[in-house]
Amino acid sequence: MYYNTARFFDLAKLAKLQGTYYKLIKRIQKTELLIFDDFGLANIDQQAKNVLMDVIEERHESSSTIIATQIPVASWHGLIGESTAADAILDRIVFSSHRIELEGESFRRKKQLSH
Repeated sequence: MYYNTARFFDLAKLAKLQGTYYKLIKRIQKTELLIFDDFGLANIDQQAKNVLMDVIEERHESSSTIIATQIPVASWHGLIGESTAADAILDRIVFSSHRIELEGESFRRKKQLSH
């Protein structure tokens, strides 16, 4: 299952309003691989922080999650904000993860230059 992170947070907010939030969380919990793309490029407000905690908590040590971002992991705590919630989320993400950091020029930029 693939989501742009900001759009996922919007979807989760809408699901809360419609009363389908727990159904969404259970569907995400059951998927083998969840991919969040562009993590941290949009504001993570209190509601998004709660959603992120719910998703990470449900998937922790049971399913695979890929978080793609251009933001260094060292900056995530500041993105998430409130120290207690950020600590809990990051403990579950960072300390049980495999990190792959890509280096070099942007693939999109290379592709554009070759045309």
